[in-house]
Amino acid sequence: MLVQVEHTGPTAHVTLNRPDVRNAFNDVLIQELTAWAESVRADGPVRAAVLSGAGKVFCAGADLAWMAKTVTYSHEENVRDARALSRMFEALNRLPIPLVGRIHGAALGGGIGLAAVCDIVVAAEDAIFGFTEVKLGIVPAVISPFAIAKIGESAARELFLTGARFSAARAREIGLVHTVVDAADLDRAVARHVNDLASSGPRAVAAAKALIASVVSSDADAAIEHTVQSIARQRVSAEGQEGMRAFLEKRTPAWIARPE
Repeated sequence: MLVQVEHTGPTAHVTLNRPDVRNAFNDVLIQELTAWAESVRADGPVRAAVLSGAGKVFCAGADLAWMAKTVTYSHEENVRDARALSRMFEALNRLPIPLVGRIHGAALGGGIGLAAVCDIVVAAEDAIFGFTEVKLGIVPAVISPFAIAKIGESAARELFLTGARFSAARAREIGLVHTVVDAADLDRAVARHVNDLASSGPRAVAAAKALIASVVSSDADAAIEHTVQSIARQRVSAEGQEGMRAFLEKRTPAWIARPE
């Protein structure tokens, strides 16, 4: 398997497992990652997922052997290939649970696209990022909707056009990364975010993620009505009732595991 999935309690640890090629994409990895993402359910046992890469690099983008094969593709074959990649990013972006990115080494090309579809991104301070496609005479097309949503048009104009590599500190400045730590503290920082997520109502977290997607894609009137219905629905839900009553009664809500 090129994508390994292990579970620690309600957390799925999803690892790109091609360290010999810096976890670069090929058609098999894309298929496996898509299949995992599309299998996740909001009402399932998994409450959060951590996406990481084996070895020294998070993800270096496209596999050279795969790229060499696509050089001979027709336009129609390239469309089919791009649709499969787009489906993977969309499946990850639409996960009904939070996705935490653990970035070390480098996130380049499609690898930076993976960072863009994560809800929370933790990066080692020595990690390198880059939309490097233009250096190969191509463009960061498939990842662009997700990347621009994170970094905005201004940063995209500079970084898409130059293909320049940039630091984790710059990635945090433009909104791609949320936390930057020393490489030795990477796992602890990821664990802090996962613990924060675990202390929140799982259905509320899923609803909040869906709310963001709906609001940013709606006009003002539609967004207002959606938010009104969303809060009303959550308040009367079993989880909403439990959370509010626990707060008023100064006790721990049922979804937080109590020590044995």
